[in-house]
Amino acid sequence: MSLSGVVMAAGEGRRMRSRISKPLHRICGREMVRYPVELLKSAGAERVVVVVSPGNQDAIRQVLGDSVEYVVQPQRDGTAGAVACCEGLLRGAAERVMVIGGDSPLVSGESVERLLNKHVALTAQMTLLTAPAEGKSDLGRVIVDGDRVRGIVEAADAGGAPDMPSSDRLGTNALDMHYANDLSSPDVNAGVYCFESEWLWQALAAVRPSTSGERYLTALAAIGAEVFAVGAGDPLEALGVNDRVQLSVVEDAMRRRIRERWMLEGVTMSDPLSVYIDADATIGMDTVILPNTMLLGRTGIGENCEIGPNSTIRDSTIGNNCRVTSSALEEAVMEDHTDIGPFSHLRPGSYLESGVHIGNYVEVKESRFKTGAVMGHFGYAGDATIGARVNVGAGMITCNYDGKDKHRTVVEDDAFIGCDTMLVAPVTVGEGSKTGAGAVVINDIPPARLAVGVPATIKRNLK
Repeated sequence: MSLSGVVMAAGEGRRMRSRISKPLHRICGREMVRYPVELLKSAGAERVVVVVSPGNQDAIRQVLGDSVEYVVQPQRDGTAGAVACCEGLLRGAAERVMVIGGDSPLVSGESVERLLNKHVALTAQMTLLTAPAEGKSDLGRVIVDGDRVRGIVEAADAGGAPDMPSSDRLGTNALDMHYANDLSSPDVNAGVYCFESEWLWQALAAVRPSTSGERYLTALAAIGAEVFAVGAGDPLEALGVNDRVQLSVVEDAMRRRIRERWMLEGVTMSDPLSVYIDADATIGMDTVILPNTMLLGRTGIGENCEIGPNSTIRDSTIGNNCRVTSSALEEAVMEDHTDIGPFSHLRPGSYLESGVHIGNYVEVKESRFKTGAVMGHFGYAGDATIGARVNVGAGMITCNYDGKDKHRTVVEDDAFIGCDTMLVAPVTVGEGSKTGAGAVVINDIPPARLAVGVPATIKRNLK
């Protein structure tokens, strides 16, 4: 079965009251428009076209890049107009076309699979996803007659003219008109559709403007003779985003879904409601996530780790058997069997090799700690390489910035850095060397030497 996909992302989203285009607001760290794009691709869509507006096309292209095709909807003429813009790209490209809104992140792959299967099994012209109404007053109601869909009443048109073409042109019957002025149907339209391709392009030409002046894609339900509905696996799948309140509701639902998925895959959370995990984060089996912890962006956590409490990890990679206690990581890497905290901070470019221990009140930036290095107490390592098995005493600071440029510090393997040592970069502490407490090192120290004082001077050979 060949399939093309369309994501409608040209809406202005005025109720969001934002300078950011609505499809680019984030749900669990991922722009909303990415959810339907990835859903269509996972459903087997060979081509995905995103409908954009003249005002948001550049911003959406920056997010999606060359992973999709684009078409610009030049004027606000409704969802039917949006899909019609895709005809030049998609007509003849596939047997079927699946359409979804760019503000529907909760639709599941399971529901889409059932929708496709029913569409094919019934040789339908149009099949749509529905969900129980349950207070969703801003969604269109689906009118059914037996097992067929006869039409959809848009919420904007309830109490007025129906969102259906005129009877003289399309054969609207008494059943359609009976439902045209109320919202009594128990099911709402979830905004996901599958169409037979050739039928879709022909039928779109027959859709007239509704009372709101827009041409609704839902009007096609009253045109087709073979139109069916499939219930969503979860009523929440019908939730879309039109304002900041709905954004928070949808994000809460997505976070719950993400947490449940990881717990079912072997991750322990003692207080799930206090844990925030972004959609692109990954967690290994037997890892424990303690309360008030956030795993953000493209963070990856290995197996058998303990993360938290009160930790924030963004776009970082943590290996197996690691511990992060009440600390923050940004674009950092911790290899296997490392630990940090409490109250420490790995800034971008920090890299801890296997067996490294970082204790409390330590800040690391653009620095690499090699295997087995230890920095147990408060201090700062910036633009530095700390060698294997180095012991860094409390209060050590790399003085890496001279007011104009950043300079590197190198501490070679098996060195010992005394408490309150100032390493004034650029400087190298040789292999096996030691600094005395309070030393201010402004010149390189050769291997296996002891340096003490202000400024530090070589006192003796340690060999």
